[in-house]
Amino acid sequence: MTTKPPKSIARLPKRHRGAAHQVDQVDVRKLVAAQSFRDAVVAGLIVIILFSVLWAMLSTLLARIFPWMTIVLGACLGLVIQRAGRGLDWRFPTLAVVMTLSGALVSNVVVAAAFTAEELDATTFEVLRAVTSMTWPVFFSEVVSAADIIFALFAAAVASYYANRRLSRTEYSAYRKWREAQQVGRD
Repeated sequence: MTTKPPKSIARLPKRHRGAAHQVDQVDVRKLVAAQSFRDAVVAGLIVIILFSVLWAMLSTLLARIFPWMTIVLGACLGLVIQRAGRGLDWRFPTLAVVMTLSGALVSNVVVAAAFTAEELDATTFEVLRAVTSMTWPVFFSEVVSAADIIFALFAAAVASYYANRRLSRTEYSAYRKWREAQQVGRD
């Protein structure tokens, strides 16, 4: 007979058994070198432009404005910044927040210009070219609502969540140890 103690039903399986042993096999410098802030900015600008155009087209086609589309913009920007930037530090979520807030403003301007263009029998580009410093106060008082601001803030939070690169448990452990060693080296 064996004298093994009975297994507890409250015991959870260990899914990270080999992670600590594989930390030395991860090339952290390669992970850090793969980051590209410039690529993240360029990809984010492309997403803002494309999203603004698509949102304006959808809104004019259905004759409705969808303020919740800003959250979709935030998710798209966060994922694109994650994919293009491959970031590991605080710069990428910050970039995602700034680009989402500015993208929400740009998108709202383009959608408002598209609706104004229909009323004036002009093109959206003509309306956007005619924007002056006198237009902005009217835009912010008549077009931008509290809901737009709330959606933009939530979209920025969503973009910030998705902006950093997702690492495996082993990669994260190796990166954390490398960062701690860098911190000790500075002190």
